[in-house]
Amino acid sequence: MVKDILFDLDDTLFDFHADERAALEKTFRAFDLPLSDAVRARYSQLNESLWKALERGEISRSEVKLQRFYTLFDELGLTPALAEEAAERYLVYLAEDFHFMEGAKELLDVLYGSYRLFLVSNGNLSVQEGRLTKAGIKRHFSGIFISEVLGAEKPDKRFFDLAFAQVADFDPACAVIVGDSLSSDIAGGINAGIRTIWFHPGVDALQTDIRADFEIKSLKDLPDLLQKL
Repeated sequence: MVKDILFDLDDTLFDFHADERAALEKTFRAFDLPLSDAVRARYSQLNESLWKALERGEISRSEVKLQRFYTLFDELGLTPALAEEAAERYLVYLAEDFHFMEGAKELLDVLYGSYRLFLVSNGNLSVQEGRLTKAGIKRHFSGIFISEVLGAEKPDKRFFDLAFAQVADFDPACAVIVGDSLSSDIAGGINAGIRTIWFHPGVDALQTDIRADFEIKSLKDLPDLLQKL
């Protein structure tokens, strides 16, 4: 029986791609810079690559924050100083707004009270705190675990050990993790010894050795799945 549900935040409950687009547009507008589809796509590519490197322990969080803009602005012929300003401004804008994934708010309302809900995120603390406050969903969670606070990143087992140590009567056999990232959420759940649910709307199975215990393509399918576990 499932008692505890660990949710990833970005692209699981919040539509990070929509949030990223909005914050990037505000940032470029603030510096009076044109933002083409090609530049937007390049930023997303750089950002995703750097976050994967962070998951692997190859770079630091501060390097992620700055390097994506250093590289992008260098390719655009802009100065490192301007890149640093843009990196700071971007995080401010990113913390100011949010977009729910389809059905996410309704799902939390349905599950709240029947399960203990937790958030597990590698995102920046200031950004996640700002968006969670704006969304008004903090009350749904019995614990919010951010890697920047814990000092370890998903999928590292240390992240989960540190989080579980703060949860009363935690039993791995009664817990599941729900997330969109195979390399972070699903691999992390496997490392932590809990069951895993891969949420992948519109994404087919990927060529990887990482295998989730269960898969859903819509958040509305989660309550029925949980009842069966």
